[in-house]
Amino acid sequence: MLYRALFQLAVLATFHGTSEGDTPAVTAPLPTAARDFLEAHNEARAAVGVEPLRWSEQVANVTSKLVRYQRDKMGCQFANLTAGKYGANQLWAHGTVVTARMVVEEWVKQRQFYNHTDNSCVPNHKCGVYTQVVWRKSVELGCTQATCVKEDASLTICFYNPPGNYVGESPY
Repeated sequence: MLYRALFQLAVLATFHGTSEGDTPAVTAPLPTAARDFLEAHNEARAAVGVEPLRWSEQVANVTSKLVRYQRDKMGCQFANLTAGKYGANQLWAHGTVVTARMVVEEWVKQRQFYNHTDNSCVPNHKCGVYTQVVWRKSVELGCTQATCVKEDASLTICFYNPPGNYVGESPY
């Protein structure tokens, strides 16, 4: 493995919710981390012919609140995402610094386990974080990362609007 780290991935397979209107386009330049998250996602999407995501400050603010809570109150443990209205991916890393691009690349590694022909994952493997990254109906992205110094860990969460990973529906 290129990066010597213990990675644990979690994603909820299905999110059902509705989008509440469009977020205005961002006019200011994006911060470096936001740009890196967005570019890495859009490279994976372009590889399968899916339209690019756009950064949403509204979605990023919701993500930021959750990640700060997990950092301040939960020691960077995985967040409970079952009640959210967004699609979501999370990555927990221990003992190493991970960049936005490294996080998305870790999620996209699941592509090798996804069979687009029959819209399934290879037996005994997961591919839900990958399919959320490339979900064609998701159009907005917001991501945040927090570091928990005491735990020597970080937690990264990305939210997708509208959500993806509907059972029986192909991501692209």
